[in-house]
Amino acid sequence: MSSITVGILAIAILLLMLAVRVPIAFALASVSVVGMLVIRGPAAALSVLAEQPYNFIAHWSLSAVPMFILMGTVAYHGGLTQSLYRAARLWLSALPGGLAVASTAACAMFAAASGSSVATASAMGRIAIPEMLRYRYDPGLATGAVAAAGTLGSLIPPSILMVLYAIFAEVSVSQALVAGVIPGILSAIMFATMIAIRCKLNPSLAPPIEEEVSWADRWAVLAAVWPLPVLVLAVIGSMYVGVFTATEAAAGGALMTFVIVALRGGLNWKVIKESVVESVNSTATILFIALGGFLLSRFMAVSGLPAYVAHVVDGMELHWLSIIIGASVVYIILGMFLDSIGIMLLTLPIMLPVLEAARLDLIWFGVLVIKYLEIGLVTPPVGLNVFVIKSVVGKTVPLETIFKGVMWFIATDIITLILLISFPQISLFLPNIMK
Repeated sequence: MSSITVGILAIAILLLMLAVRVPIAFALASVSVVGMLVIRGPAAALSVLAEQPYNFIAHWSLSAVPMFILMGTVAYHGGLTQSLYRAARLWLSALPGGLAVASTAACAMFAAASGSSVATASAMGRIAIPEMLRYRYDPGLATGAVAAAGTLGSLIPPSILMVLYAIFAEVSVSQALVAGVIPGILSAIMFATMIAIRCKLNPSLAPPIEEEVSWADRWAVLAAVWPLPVLVLAVIGSMYVGVFTATEAAAGGALMTFVIVALRGGLNWKVIKESVVESVNSTATILFIALGGFLLSRFMAVSGLPAYVAHVVDGMELHWLSIIIGASVVYIILGMFLDSIGIMLLTLPIMLPVLEAARLDLIWFGVLVIKYLEIGLVTPPVGLNVFVIKSVVGKTVPLETIFKGVMWFIATDIITLILLISFPQISLFLPNIMK
């Protein structure tokens, strides 16, 4: 049996294991080690297990992951995010579908602090959805807006997925993170525009709120939320101007969050304990999965499958757009069934050599990958963010209503994706200036 055949069989077995819900980290690692054993023998397989986990975990750029997670947990438990929805509501409620637009804006701001789509959807869902339902908003619109806007946590820096992508693609972590800024803002604007147009054409989706909001109230509420955007801008800005690397910016952001929460009187033993424990749990989970992906990439390199696929694609002389469309189909289909990190780590060992052979920009493709994964988070039957929202609303809104509600946002995301593919400079403008 050739090594390429072993690689193909390994991918098939891995997909089967993921389909039957074998833990992602175990599936990635076990397939990789067994495949290495078949191709190179037991000595090589044991050598990989002995050396590669340390080589990966010791990667300096990975330090950004726990620091960004800690920044988000301290901001959340320390109360920096509690006034986001109220601020967005006071400023945006006059628009058609104003509460849904405010939910989108609040999710975008929360995502910039947490870096997690699931955390964003869960936290904002508890605040925003009851408020929208109280004002007789369409349940599909109310739940769909938060489920979809929660995915912005995957793209708007600091994004844990983008950090992992940059490490596996061997591109600058700082440039990859900054590349997500404009596409993330564009995604939020597209969501808000779609909501406003729908609600303008069909006011029954979101009955107008008749309340007087003074400019004094609008400016006053900003006093409660200003530290969060300042914190995020400081982290992104320090990477953009080259003062700090992504790891240094993450550590500085975590430290600044502790200081801000302490100055606001919100830092106590309970906040510290909850933040640290949650950060450790999340980091351990992510790094175990990432380690499995690292072992898979090493096994794929030994099998020769990625190089073979790249050679075949290069020989076909496909237009770059055909390659991107093919990748889009693969990612969106996988996103219907598999976890975001699992999809990325499963596909990158094969995709990256193909993209390099086609001379496509890997940072630009990283933004596209994150958009694919965002769509997967709300796509049936396994849209994780939808189930997070369902757990928040309980029996109040049926699951099928939430899925129907997110379909409008999936369609909007596809339009955004077309813009990002058609105009790569949307993603590359800021990274190119950094260079």
